[in-house]
Amino acid sequence: MLSLTKIDIIQFKNYGFASFACSERIVGICGLNGKGKTNLLDAIYYCCFSKSYFSKTDGLAVQFNRDGFRLEALFIKKDELQKIVCINRTAAKKELLLNDVAYEKMSQHIGHFPAVMIAPDDIELITGGSEERRRFMDTVISQADSEYLQLLIQYNKILQQRNSALKSFAENGKTDMALLEVLDAQLLQPGKYIFEKRRVFTAALLPLVKTFCSQIAGKDENIMLQYESQLHEQSFENLLLQYRQKDFILQRTNAGVHKDDISMLLDGQPFKSTASQGQRKSLLFALKLGEFEILKASKGFAPLLFLDDVFEKLDDTRMQHLLHWVGNKNNGQVFITDTHKERLEAAFAAIQVPYQIITL
Repeated sequence: MLSLTKIDIIQFKNYGFASFACSERIVGICGLNGKGKTNLLDAIYYCCFSKSYFSKTDGLAVQFNRDGFRLEALFIKKDELQKIVCINRTAAKKELLLNDVAYEKMSQHIGHFPAVMIAPDDIELITGGSEERRRFMDTVISQADSEYLQLLIQYNKILQQRNSALKSFAENGKTDMALLEVLDAQLLQPGKYIFEKRRVFTAALLPLVKTFCSQIAGKDENIMLQYESQLHEQSFENLLLQYRQKDFILQRTNAGVHKDDISMLLDGQPFKSTASQGQRKSLLFALKLGEFEILKASKGFAPLLFLDDVFEKLDDTRMQHLLHWVGNKNNGQVFITDTHKERLEAAFAAIQVPYQIITL
Protein backbone atom coordinates (compact mmCIF):
# COMPACT_ATOMS: atom_id res chain seq x y z
CA MET A 1 0.00 0.00 0.00
CA LEU A 2 0.99 3.63 -0.63
CA SER A 3 0.00 6.29 1.92
CA LEU A 4 1.00 9.81 2.88
CA THR A 5 1.77 10.29 6.57
CA LYS A 6 2.93 13.92 6.62
CA ILE A 7 3.53 16.90 4.33
CA ASP A 8 5.26 20.22 5.09
CA ILE A 9 4.46 23.09 2.74
CA ILE A 10 6.48 26.31 2.46
CA GLN A 11 5.47 29.19 0.13
CA PHE A 12 3.38 26.98 -2.14
CA LYS A 13 0.34 28.83 -3.56
CA ASN A 14 -1.65 30.30 -0.64
CA TYR A 15 0.45 28.55 2.04
CA GLY A 16 3.25 30.44 3.81
CA PHE A 17 4.07 27.52 6.06
CA ALA A 18 1.83 24.59 6.95
CA SER A 19 2.25 21.03 8.14
CA PHE A 20 -0.33 18.26 7.90
CA ALA A 21 -0.26 14.74 9.35
CA CYS A 22 -2.43 11.97 7.89
CA SER A 23 -3.41 9.15 10.20
CA GLU A 24 -6.20 7.38 8.26
CA ARG A 25 -6.80 5.83 4.85
CA ILE A 26 -9.79 8.12 4.21
CA VAL A 27 -8.90 11.81 4.65
CA GLY A 28 -11.46 14.58 4.33
CA ILE A 29 -10.24 18.15 3.79
CA CYS A 30 -12.82 20.83 4.56
CA GLY A 31 -12.91 24.60 4.62
CA LEU A 32 -14.45 27.57 2.90
CA ASN A 33 -13.53 28.40 -0.69
CA GLY A 34 -10.12 30.06 -0.88
CA LYS A 35 -8.75 28.37 2.23
CA GLY A 36 -6.45 26.05 0.25
CA LYS A 37 -8.24 22.68 0.02
CA THR A 38 -7.34 22.18 -3.64
CA ASN A 39 -3.85 23.60 -3.07
CA LEU A 40 -3.22 20.98 -0.37
CA LEU A 41 -4.19 18.23 -2.83
CA ASP A 42 -1.95 19.85 -5.43
CA ALA A 43 1.02 19.95 -3.04
CA ILE A 44 0.69 16.19 -2.46
CA TYR A 45 0.23 15.64 -6.21
CA TYR A 46 3.35 17.72 -6.89
CA CYS A 47 5.39 15.40 -4.66
CA CYS A 48 4.16 12.45 -6.73
CA PHE A 49 4.71 13.98 -10.19
CA SER A 50 7.25 16.81 -9.72
CA LYS A 51 4.68 19.19 -11.22
CA SER A 52 1.37 20.80 -10.37
CA TYR A 53 -1.92 19.33 -11.57
CA PHE A 54 -3.55 22.75 -11.81
CA SER A 55 -0.75 25.23 -12.67
CA LYS A 56 0.86 25.06 -16.10
CA THR A 57 4.18 26.46 -14.86
CA ASP A 58 6.00 26.18 -11.54
CA GLY A 59 6.04 29.97 -11.28
CA LEU A 60 2.27 29.95 -10.79
CA ALA A 61 2.68 27.58 -7.83
CA VAL A 62 4.95 29.96 -5.89
CA GLN A 63 3.28 32.03 -3.18
CA PHE A 64 2.75 35.64 -4.26
CA ASN A 65 5.84 37.85 -3.85
CA ARG A 66 8.04 34.88 -2.92
CA ASP A 67 10.97 33.50 -4.90
CA GLY A 68 10.37 29.77 -4.55
CA PHE A 69 8.71 26.98 -2.59
CA ARG A 70 9.62 23.82 -0.73
CA LEU A 71 7.58 20.67 -0.21
CA GLU A 72 8.55 17.73 1.99
CA ALA A 73 6.38 14.62 2.12
CA LEU A 74 6.71 11.38 4.03
CA PHE A 75 5.10 8.33 2.44
CA ILE A 76 4.78 4.71 3.48
CA LYS A 77 5.29 2.57 0.41
CA LYS A 78 5.22 -1.21 0.77
CA ASP A 79 5.88 -0.81 4.52
CA GLU A 80 8.96 1.40 3.98
CA LEU A 81 9.25 5.09 4.86
CA GLN A 82 10.04 7.26 1.82
CA LYS A 83 10.85 10.98 1.89
CA ILE A 84 10.25 13.31 -1.04
CA VAL A 85 11.64 16.85 -1.06
CA CYS A 86 10.78 19.29 -3.85
CA ILE A 87 12.70 22.59 -3.92
CA ASN A 88 11.81 25.26 -6.45
CA ARG A 89 13.86 28.43 -6.64
CA THR A 90 12.76 30.98 -9.22
CA ALA A 91 16.33 31.81 -10.19
CA ALA A 92 17.79 28.29 -10.01
CA LYS A 93 17.16 24.77 -11.26
CA LYS A 94 14.38 22.82 -9.57
CA GLU A 95 15.50 20.02 -7.25
CA LEU A 96 13.72 16.77 -6.45
CA LEU A 97 15.13 14.36 -3.88
CA LEU A 98 14.06 10.86 -2.90
CA ASN A 99 15.41 9.85 0.51
CA ASP A 100 17.91 12.75 0.30
CA VAL A 101 19.26 11.62 -3.10
CA ALA A 102 18.63 14.04 -5.97
CA TYR A 103 17.22 12.84 -9.28
CA GLU A 104 19.23 13.66 -12.40
CA LYS A 105 16.02 13.94 -14.42
CA MET A 106 12.55 14.73 -13.12
CA SER A 107 11.09 12.08 -15.43
CA GLN A 108 12.88 9.37 -13.38
CA HIS A 109 10.44 10.09 -10.53
CA ILE A 110 7.26 9.41 -12.51
CA GLY A 111 5.56 6.17 -11.49
CA HIS A 112 7.25 5.73 -8.10
CA PHE A 113 4.31 7.33 -6.28
CA PRO A 114 1.30 6.75 -8.56
CA ALA A 115 -1.73 8.97 -8.06
CA VAL A 116 -5.08 9.74 -9.68
CA MET A 117 -6.73 13.15 -9.47
CA ILE A 118 -10.42 13.85 -10.17
CA ALA A 119 -11.15 17.58 -10.32
CA PRO A 120 -13.99 19.75 -11.70
CA ASP A 121 -12.13 20.92 -14.83
CA ASP A 122 -11.42 17.30 -15.80
CA ILE A 123 -14.75 17.31 -17.67
CA GLU A 124 -12.57 18.60 -20.55
CA LEU A 125 -11.49 14.99 -20.90
CA ILE A 126 -15.03 14.34 -22.21
CA THR A 127 -15.93 17.65 -23.87
CA GLY A 128 -12.51 18.97 -24.96
CA GLY A 129 -10.22 18.27 -27.89
CA SER A 130 -8.22 15.12 -28.63
CA GLU A 131 -5.11 16.46 -26.87
CA GLU A 132 -6.92 16.06 -23.52
CA ARG A 133 -7.51 12.35 -24.13
CA ARG A 134 -3.96 11.81 -25.39
CA ARG A 135 -2.66 13.47 -22.22
CA PHE A 136 -4.88 11.17 -20.18
CA MET A 137 -3.47 8.06 -21.90
CA ASP A 138 0.10 9.34 -21.55
CA THR A 139 -0.28 10.18 -17.84
CA VAL A 140 -1.48 6.67 -17.00
CA ILE A 141 0.90 4.69 -19.21
CA SER A 142 3.93 6.78 -18.17
CA GLN A 143 3.33 5.88 -14.51
CA ALA A 144 3.25 2.19 -15.40
CA ASP A 145 6.03 2.15 -18.03
CA SER A 146 9.17 4.31 -17.70
CA GLU A 147 10.31 3.42 -21.22
CA TYR A 148 7.04 4.79 -22.61
CA LEU A 149 7.68 8.15 -20.96
CA GLN A 150 11.22 8.40 -22.34
CA LEU A 151 10.08 7.47 -25.86
CA LEU A 152 7.18 9.92 -25.64
CA ILE A 153 9.64 12.72 -24.75
CA GLN A 154 11.84 11.59 -27.65
CA TYR A 155 8.91 11.45 -30.10
CA ASN A 156 7.71 14.95 -29.20
CA LYS A 157 11.22 16.37 -29.55
CA ILE A 158 11.70 14.85 -33.02
CA LEU A 159 8.18 15.94 -34.03
CA GLN A 160 9.05 19.51 -33.07
CA GLN A 161 12.26 19.30 -35.12
CA ARG A 162 10.36 17.92 -38.12
CA ASN A 163 7.73 20.68 -37.94
CA SER A 164 10.46 23.32 -37.70
CA ALA A 165 12.16 21.80 -40.75
CA LEU A 166 8.90 21.87 -42.75
CA LYS A 167 8.44 25.56 -41.93
CA SER A 168 12.04 26.24 -42.87
CA PHE A 169 11.58 24.47 -46.24
CA ALA A 170 8.59 26.71 -47.00
CA GLU A 171 10.35 29.91 -45.93
CA ASN A 172 13.55 29.16 -47.90
CA GLY A 173 11.83 27.64 -50.92
CA LYS A 174 14.21 24.68 -50.70
CA THR A 175 13.54 21.17 -49.41
CA ASP A 176 16.27 19.15 -47.68
CA MET A 177 15.01 15.63 -48.40
CA ALA A 178 17.97 13.98 -46.67
CA LEU A 179 17.10 15.76 -43.41
CA LEU A 180 13.44 14.83 -43.78
CA GLU A 181 14.31 11.16 -44.32
CA VAL A 182 16.47 11.15 -41.18
CA LEU A 183 13.71 12.73 -39.07
CA ASP A 184 11.13 10.30 -40.46
CA ALA A 185 13.33 7.35 -39.56
CA GLN A 186 13.83 8.73 -36.04
CA LEU A 187 10.06 9.06 -35.51
CA LEU A 188 9.29 5.44 -36.36
CA GLN A 189 10.56 3.51 -33.32
CA PRO A 190 9.07 5.73 -30.58
CA GLY A 191 5.87 6.21 -32.60
CA LYS A 192 5.29 2.47 -33.02
CA TYR A 193 6.01 1.81 -29.34
CA ILE A 194 3.58 4.53 -28.22
CA PHE A 195 0.87 3.19 -30.53
CA GLU A 196 1.23 -0.38 -29.25
CA LYS A 197 1.18 0.66 -25.58
CA ARG A 198 -1.87 2.87 -26.11
CA ARG A 199 -3.61 0.02 -27.93
CA VAL A 200 -3.01 -2.37 -25.03
CA PHE A 201 -3.97 0.29 -22.46
CA THR A 202 -7.28 1.19 -24.10
CA ALA A 203 -8.18 -2.48 -24.57
CA ALA A 204 -7.81 -2.91 -20.78
CA LEU A 205 -9.50 0.41 -19.95
CA LEU A 206 -12.72 0.14 -21.96
CA PRO A 207 -14.36 -2.79 -20.11
CA LEU A 208 -13.45 -1.16 -16.77
CA VAL A 209 -15.09 2.09 -17.87
CA LYS A 210 -18.32 0.35 -18.84
CA THR A 211 -18.45 -1.41 -15.46
CA PHE A 212 -17.75 1.76 -13.47
CA CYS A 213 -20.27 3.78 -15.50
CA SER A 214 -22.98 1.28 -14.61
CA GLN A 215 -21.96 1.22 -10.93
CA ILE A 216 -21.90 5.01 -10.55
CA ALA A 217 -25.13 5.62 -12.48
CA GLY A 218 -26.86 2.63 -10.87
CA LYS A 219 -27.95 1.36 -14.28
CA ASP A 220 -26.44 0.10 -17.54
CA GLU A 221 -25.43 2.78 -20.04
CA ASN A 222 -24.89 1.94 -23.72
CA ILE A 223 -21.46 3.58 -23.86
CA MET A 224 -18.88 2.65 -26.49
CA LEU A 225 -15.26 3.83 -26.37
CA GLN A 226 -12.70 3.17 -29.07
CA TYR A 227 -9.02 3.98 -29.55
CA GLU A 228 -8.58 5.90 -32.79
CA SER A 229 -5.20 5.97 -34.52
CA GLN A 230 -4.02 6.30 -38.10
CA LEU A 231 -1.64 3.43 -37.34
CA HIS A 232 -4.59 1.00 -37.16
CA GLU A 233 -4.96 1.21 -40.94
CA GLN A 234 -1.41 1.50 -42.26
CA SER A 235 2.22 1.23 -41.22
CA PHE A 236 3.80 4.40 -39.85
CA GLU A 237 6.31 4.35 -42.73
CA ASN A 238 3.52 4.40 -45.34
CA LEU A 239 1.60 7.10 -43.48
CA LEU A 240 4.58 9.47 -43.46
CA LEU A 241 5.01 8.98 -47.21
CA GLN A 242 1.28 9.31 -47.91
CA TYR A 243 0.99 12.60 -46.00
CA ARG A 244 4.29 14.11 -47.14
CA GLN A 245 2.75 16.47 -49.74
CA LYS A 246 0.15 17.64 -47.24
CA ASP A 247 2.94 18.20 -44.70
CA PHE A 248 4.76 20.48 -47.16
CA ILE A 249 1.60 22.50 -47.82
CA LEU A 250 0.53 22.86 -44.17
CA GLN A 251 4.12 23.03 -42.81
CA ARG A 252 3.43 20.52 -40.06
CA THR A 253 3.35 16.74 -39.56
CA ASN A 254 -0.11 15.31 -40.27
CA ALA A 255 0.50 11.60 -39.63
CA GLY A 256 1.47 9.94 -36.37
CA VAL A 257 0.42 9.12 -32.83
CA HIS A 258 0.15 12.84 -32.00
CA LYS A 259 -3.19 12.63 -33.88
CA ASP A 260 -4.58 9.77 -31.75
CA ASP A 261 -7.87 10.05 -29.88
CA ILE A 262 -10.44 8.05 -27.91
CA SER A 263 -13.90 8.23 -29.49
CA MET A 264 -16.88 8.12 -27.12
CA LEU A 265 -20.39 7.08 -28.15
CA LEU A 266 -23.70 6.88 -26.30
CA ASP A 267 -26.39 4.79 -28.00
CA GLY A 268 -24.30 5.00 -31.17
CA GLN A 269 -24.18 8.83 -31.16
CA PRO A 270 -21.27 11.17 -30.24
CA PHE A 271 -21.19 11.21 -26.46
CA LYS A 272 -20.44 14.87 -25.82
CA SER A 273 -23.36 16.07 -27.94
CA THR A 274 -26.00 13.61 -26.67
CA ALA A 275 -25.11 12.77 -23.04
CA SER A 276 -26.71 14.50 -20.06
CA GLN A 277 -24.60 16.31 -17.44
CA GLY A 278 -25.02 13.32 -15.12
CA GLN A 279 -23.89 10.89 -17.83
CA ARG A 280 -20.85 13.04 -18.62
CA LYS A 281 -19.83 13.09 -14.98
CA SER A 282 -20.41 9.34 -14.64
CA LEU A 283 -18.15 8.73 -17.65
CA LEU A 284 -15.46 11.06 -16.30
CA PHE A 285 -15.38 9.26 -12.96
CA ALA A 286 -15.46 5.88 -14.73
CA LEU A 287 -12.41 6.85 -16.84
CA LYS A 288 -10.50 7.96 -13.75
CA LEU A 289 -11.43 4.88 -11.73
CA GLY A 290 -10.42 2.76 -14.71
CA GLU A 291 -7.06 4.57 -14.62
CA PHE A 292 -6.88 3.77 -10.90
CA GLU A 293 -7.48 0.05 -11.45
CA ILE A 294 -4.93 -0.20 -14.26
CA LEU A 295 -2.26 1.50 -12.13
CA LYS A 296 -3.12 -0.72 -9.19
CA ALA A 297 -2.73 -3.86 -11.33
CA SER A 298 0.54 -2.58 -12.80
CA LYS A 299 2.13 -1.50 -9.51
CA GLY A 300 0.79 -4.19 -7.21
CA PHE A 301 -0.63 -1.58 -4.82
CA ALA A 302 -3.32 1.10 -4.98
CA PRO A 303 -2.31 4.61 -6.08
CA LEU A 304 -3.33 7.68 -4.09
CA LEU A 305 -6.76 8.99 -5.08
CA PHE A 306 -7.65 12.69 -4.93
CA LEU A 307 -11.31 13.75 -5.21
CA ASP A 308 -11.58 17.53 -5.44
CA ASP A 309 -14.98 19.16 -4.89
CA VAL A 310 -16.93 16.08 -6.03
CA PHE A 311 -19.95 16.68 -3.78
CA GLU A 312 -20.85 19.74 -5.85
CA LYS A 313 -20.53 17.84 -9.12
CA LEU A 314 -22.49 14.62 -8.55
CA ASP A 315 -26.10 14.03 -7.54
CA ASP A 316 -26.74 12.17 -4.27
CA THR A 317 -27.22 8.75 -5.86
CA ARG A 318 -24.03 8.90 -7.95
CA MET A 319 -22.11 10.30 -4.97
CA GLN A 320 -23.31 7.46 -2.74
CA HIS A 321 -22.22 4.86 -5.31
CA LEU A 322 -18.82 6.55 -5.73
CA LEU A 323 -18.15 6.78 -2.00
CA HIS A 324 -19.17 3.15 -1.49
CA TRP A 325 -16.51 2.12 -4.00
CA VAL A 326 -13.93 4.53 -2.55
CA GLY A 327 -14.49 3.42 1.03
CA ASN A 328 -15.47 -0.24 0.79
CA LYS A 329 -14.17 -1.63 -2.52
CA ASN A 330 -10.86 0.20 -2.64
CA ASN A 331 -7.99 -0.21 -0.16
CA GLY A 332 -5.90 2.80 -1.19
CA GLN A 333 -5.58 6.16 0.55
CA VAL A 334 -8.18 8.71 -0.53
CA PHE A 335 -8.28 12.50 -0.09
CA ILE A 336 -11.67 14.22 -0.52
CA THR A 337 -12.27 17.98 -0.34
CA ASP A 338 -15.54 19.68 0.52
CA THR A 339 -16.78 23.00 1.88
CA HIS A 340 -19.10 21.34 4.43
CA LYS A 341 -17.59 19.38 7.31
CA GLU A 342 -20.98 17.91 8.30
CA ARG A 343 -21.53 16.59 4.79
CA LEU A 344 -18.13 14.87 4.79
CA GLU A 345 -18.76 13.33 8.22
CA ALA A 346 -22.22 12.10 7.22
CA ALA A 347 -20.88 10.59 3.98
CA PHE A 348 -18.03 8.78 5.77
CA ALA A 349 -20.33 7.58 8.54
CA ALA A 350 -22.68 6.12 5.92
CA ILE A 351 -19.93 3.92 4.45
CA GLN A 352 -18.73 2.95 7.96
CA VAL A 353 -14.97 3.34 7.55
CA PRO A 354 -12.41 5.04 9.81
CA TYR A 355 -11.64 8.56 8.62
CA GLN A 356 -9.83 11.77 9.45
CA ILE A 357 -10.99 15.34 8.83
CA ILE A 358 -8.47 18.15 8.21
CA THR A 359 -10.14 21.51 8.76
CA LEU A 360 -8.54 24.55 7.11
